[in-house]
Amino acid sequence: MSQPETDATAHTAVLMAGIPAVNKALYHAVRFSVGDPAALLFLPDGEGSFDRLFIVRDIEMARAREHARAEQVACPADYAPEGGLSGDRETATAQAVAEALVRHDIQIAIADRTLPLIFAQHIGERGIEVFYDEQLGVADRRAKDAEEVAWLREAQGVTEGAMAMACRLVAGATAGKGGVLEHDGRPLTAERVRLAIDIHLLEQGYSNPGCIVAGGPMGGDCHELGSGVLRTGEPVIIDIFPISRATRYNGDCTRTVVNGDIPDDIAKAHAAVVEAKQAAIAATRAGVTGEQVHAATTKVIEAHGYAMGFPTNGHPFTMPHGTGHGIGLDCHEPPLLDQGGPALVVGDALTIEPGLYQVGVGGVRVEDLVIVTEDGCENLNTLPEGLDWR
Repeated sequence: MSQPETDATAHTAVLMAGIPAVNKALYHAVRFSVGDPAALLFLPDGEGSFDRLFIVRDIEMARAREHARAEQVACPADYAPEGGLSGDRETATAQAVAEALVRHDIQIAIADRTLPLIFAQHIGERGIEVFYDEQLGVADRRAKDAEEVAWLREAQGVTEGAMAMACRLVAGATAGKGGVLEHDGRPLTAERVRLAIDIHLLEQGYSNPGCIVAGGPMGGDCHELGSGVLRTGEPVIIDIFPISRATRYNGDCTRTVVNGDIPDDIAKAHAAVVEAKQAAIAATRAGVTGEQVHAATTKVIEAHGYAMGFPTNGHPFTMPHGTGHGIGLDCHEPPLLDQGGPALVVGDALTIEPGLYQVGVGGVRVEDLVIVTEDGCENLNTLPEGLDWR
């Protein structure tokens, strides 16, 4: 975090705390990963701004001084209160944070939505008021800086490589008895495709938390992971959202592939989805709301004769979800491109992913990742959008 939006008054500090390896807001602010409790204090510098004090376990201090975004690095022992520190690491860190605030004559601590209650408890015991700022750590994460955009670009490139491999694997399979796809003499299942994606991503230094490979009727549920054999002539939704082990930033891409002949209803639904995606991307720019982007999607979907809402058995394809969401350290983070979605800001990283689904038939979804600019957005995707990957 570059600097809190809160004014740096003489007796007010901003606090983020937790385990950076788990707490994405804290990690984003300090850009330093560690598996032990830590805290980042923004302390007033007397000139209307803040200095960052990072409190971390003693054996991590040297590494933190080299890599963490903080002017000062200390350990809990540096801020031991009268009576000493607890033998419990998290309690000791909370005690040290409270002592640091007291020593810097802080009367008010402003915290984000991720602050563990243990820190609020120990700070309150020292007579310091804790206030919640709902945008602290959220607004900063939305406006991606150049380094983050580079990491997202890399992540999406790796994701696209895995997607191309998976779609070609499905498209190139042989149709056997009953239309079941076969590869290397064995049935091609969602599990086999997912394993191939896992291996591809591991070789690129990425973790795959469980991507979607939903063939045929399973694709009628937009979040069904998919299982079992894949068949020719049926749409297969592949949605891959891996995490870089180095940067911790996510990619996210969806394509739909059909092995063999493409059914007319799937081709028509796909055409509507691609047009809706293009309309949403065209509507995306700073100052436009997420709701307005979603409205652009809705307009196209409905113009093609489809409806918004949850699919039901025997009814035409519908779109039950929003147009997309923010992405960064989390695969799903603010803002939403949906009803009530907020105004977009420069640097927002967004997925644009309209889809159509029918229970008992299957679904179609196509997803790109874009970065919001003043007058539009940059699309990080380069893959084809079509259903035929032969």
